[in-house]
Amino acid sequence: MSGYPENIGILAVEIYFPKRYVNQTELEKYDGVSAGKYTIGLGQTNMGFCDDREDINSVALTAVHNLMEKYNISYNDVGRVEVGTETIIDKSKSVKTVLMQLFKDSENTDVEGIDTTNACYGGTSALFNAINWIESSSWDGRYAIVVAGDIAVYATGPARPTGGAGCVALLIGKDAPIVFDRGLRATHMEHAWDFYKPDLSSEFPEVDGHLSNECYLRALDICYNRYMTKLITKEKVENPTVKSFDYVLFHAPYCKLVQKSYGRLFYNDFIRNPDDSNFASVQQFKDISAEESFRSKDLEKAFITVSKPDYNKRVIPALLAATQIGNMYCASLYGSLASLLSNVPADELIGKRVGMFSYGSGLSSSFFSFQIKKSVADINKVLDIPNRLKSRLELAPKQFSEIMRLREETHGKKGFKPAGDDSSVKDTFFSGTYYLEEIDSKWRRSYKRTT
Repeated sequence: MSGYPENIGILAVEIYFPKRYVNQTELEKYDGVSAGKYTIGLGQTNMGFCDDREDINSVALTAVHNLMEKYNISYNDVGRVEVGTETIIDKSKSVKTVLMQLFKDSENTDVEGIDTTNACYGGTSALFNAINWIESSSWDGRYAIVVAGDIAVYATGPARPTGGAGCVALLIGKDAPIVFDRGLRATHMEHAWDFYKPDLSSEFPEVDGHLSNECYLRALDICYNRYMTKLITKEKVENPTVKSFDYVLFHAPYCKLVQKSYGRLFYNDFIRNPDDSNFASVQQFKDISAEESFRSKDLEKAFITVSKPDYNKRVIPALLAATQIGNMYCASLYGSLASLLSNVPADELIGKRVGMFSYGSGLSSSFFSFQIKKSVADINKVLDIPNRLKSRLELAPKQFSEIMRLREETHGKKGFKPAGDDSSVKDTFFSGTYYLEEIDSKWRRSYKRTT
């Protein structure tokens, strides 16, 4: 093991999210649904969204350019860039190739990596590829950049409030403050039709909500237990539990599912050690079958209750982006990472171990972990998510609905200049944001950056 570079992990983090958002309470009123359906039932507060002037290329350009500027990174020091996304605007040309525009002045074209796609799991696959590259004989000593981003939009209806948009860029290298645990990855993959996008003429997915939730929780069970087996073997830990982690981060389609998932980890701990005194109040679920456990609302509520004090301590601090921006698909898990690093004082994070669960429909999933070995104060200062969220602009649900209709009408269009809802660039975008200037008659896209 001594041949590996030491402490491979995250050296820098940048997050991009739209300047404009809609409030979920107001959206409940506009949609004519019961009060609390989105805010309590889904656990959402606000939702960021983009008009037709933003696409996956523009949000990725913004995240990477801002990462390089804020941390003063030379483009010549980057040897790999890999993008995880399911927001497909071209069936052939990768987002990575568009990002190479940023490397033009440096004349660095020796940059490996392309796009990786499978629903919300693409960012994790890109991260694993970056780590594997640095551990391999192909590594030339330079950094890798992992880009995880998506624009999540749904047709009018019950799924629309689970949308959102965002992009996270991670700088990966050796001697990092955030170090991934080598040999502690657990993965589960299978074939499922829970969420997919077969209609290339539309941004909207086909979704089986109940199946998707069950697939998510079942994959979590499998990955978590496989991870715990590896933890026992590798670190000789006796009876590890979810409390082996100081924090746990989840892919967050909506925050209520995250709360159910954390309760599910307690259920798995209970199954492995039912006589633990912490589970005295849930003994009635001792002999329930695995299949029945997914359908039992009583079990779900019981373990949410048992886990709630820990949930507030170990999960809530990482849900700032998910609560305030919504589902960012591939960026969702890494938005939770950015939230944790921005929301918790840096000195409190040193020495902490963090578990991560990644899920992508169809399905792909992994449970893995990292440890914070030294101060992340610089990352905390650069991210500054709470203050950045406060500087956003709230739009009324009617305006949000009209902008969603505009995105639908212009999807796949060529030979035009996107105009959004005629709001000024200053009102629409944060400084340093790339936006789509034109799609010519051959679908070639050009971008500008706000100053």
